[in-house]
Amino acid sequence: MSESEYLNVVPQEDRSAGMSTGGLILLGLQHTFTMFGATVLVPYLTGIPVNVALLTAGLGTLLFHWITKWKVPVFLGSSFAYIAPIIAVTMYYMKEAGLDYGNINDAVNAGVDLRPYLAYATGGIFLAGLVKFGFGWLIKLIGIRRFEKLFPPVISGTMIILIGLILSPVAINMASGNWWIALVSLFTAIIVRLYTRGFSRLVPVIWGIVVGYIVAAITGNVTFAEVGTASWVGFPEVFLPKFSWYAAAAIIPVAIAPSVEHFGDVFAISAVVGKKFYEDPGMHRTLMGDGLATSLGGFLGGPANTTYSENTGVLAFTKAFNPWIMRIAAFFAILMAMVPKVGAIVRSIPVPVMGGIEILLFGMIASIGAKTLINNQVKVEGKNLVTMSLMLVTGLGGAVFQAGNFALQGLGLAAIVGIVVNGILSLTGAAEE
Repeated sequence: MSESEYLNVVPQEDRSAGMSTGGLILLGLQHTFTMFGATVLVPYLTGIPVNVALLTAGLGTLLFHWITKWKVPVFLGSSFAYIAPIIAVTMYYMKEAGLDYGNINDAVNAGVDLRPYLAYATGGIFLAGLVKFGFGWLIKLIGIRRFEKLFPPVISGTMIILIGLILSPVAINMASGNWWIALVSLFTAIIVRLYTRGFSRLVPVIWGIVVGYIVAAITGNVTFAEVGTASWVGFPEVFLPKFSWYAAAAIIPVAIAPSVEHFGDVFAISAVVGKKFYEDPGMHRTLMGDGLATSLGGFLGGPANTTYSENTGVLAFTKAFNPWIMRIAAFFAILMAMVPKVGAIVRSIPVPVMGGIEILLFGMIASIGAKTLINNQVKVEGKNLVTMSLMLVTGLGGAVFQAGNFALQGLGLAAIVGIVVNGILSLTGAAEE
């Protein structure tokens, strides 16, 4: 295939084909464990109620699947891109009300009900979701073929590599809390995936978590206090958004970076599954679904939603691609939002246990990116070498483009750099070798 053609994906066998309902439920639970840590971290940092974040993640995932014709095996959870502006907007309106605290945690510890002030931030999230929906509509208007020209394999493959590498410090930080426990969960998952047969081979993450959890409990590294005090039934504390020019100006521009990053996520899922989801149901539908899931989160008082790379890593590891598995994970998320004791049990899983698993999952994503370059026969020479080099350094080196409240960094910045550089080099006839 010529490098000027678009992404070549290799069809993969779906190991969940023909599986029983019980098996699919267990696979869905595996994805629930995988998304949980990141999804609840955002509300912990911003003051948004945790059960609201779980509810909106589950509902947002189901909405996304409906918009994308039930075809794409994706889970949507809390987006990290909006953390800073959510905190900034909330603190601003608290000060307007005469509540002057140093940070969100101080206000929470003082018993302040943050919802009246968070509502302005969630209003901004609601509008940001509509902007992402608009980007999807724009892709539909210009046509997928014109859109594809912006993301040749050299760019899309490098973006997939960056997704895994950008997330890798998160996995190391999580594991570093207790490396022995992290390594137990990591090697358990590897052994189950590579040396067992039958259904167990499809749930290595659950085996890794279970064995890691048992070892952690035996060694006194599990705290059960929250499990004992959590109630069995508790309706999520949803609240409606408020709208202001300040919140809109602070949060809407943030939608640009997650929109660009969304392209990389869809490329990664397409490469893992071996189906061109960017064509069917189409990148416009996946971005519209992402946007509406974000708006739904904002409308109910939750964080913005985004496609989760953690779950893509599980897809690559297990090769179980049935989209119903992700919808089952969404139902589990809603269940945890409604039953606080279930959520407390999951939260009792030590962070290093999940860190060990995510070392493997994030590495899998980066490896899939390298495989994408190989499958598309991308020559790492000439203009391709320059494009990849600049993308990798800007994506991993901490470069930030800042304009007022808008900041572009990481994968989003690397994608823009790749598009611009590759376009200039192609138009000026730069050497390919």
